[in-house]
Amino acid sequence: MTEDELKALKKDVNQKKRIANEWASQIHDLVEDRLWTDFPNLPELAKQTHQACSEWAEALARLEAAGGKP
Repeated sequence: MTEDELKALKKDVNQKKRIANEWASQIHDLVEDRLWTDFPNLPELAKQTHQACSEWAEALARLEAAGGKP
């Protein structure tokens, strides 16, 4: 695998980690600020956060399998 390919994999990992953090932040904000009014939104936010974390983990596994480090 070339250095450019490893960089692309690392960039993908970082992007997916950022997206997962954004979803987690939405859960945090809801719980801190709007829990009693917006709690029905928690299942969907949790689903999206779980999906984003799964995508990050898959990207990380691809990077590590290619010999790269996060």
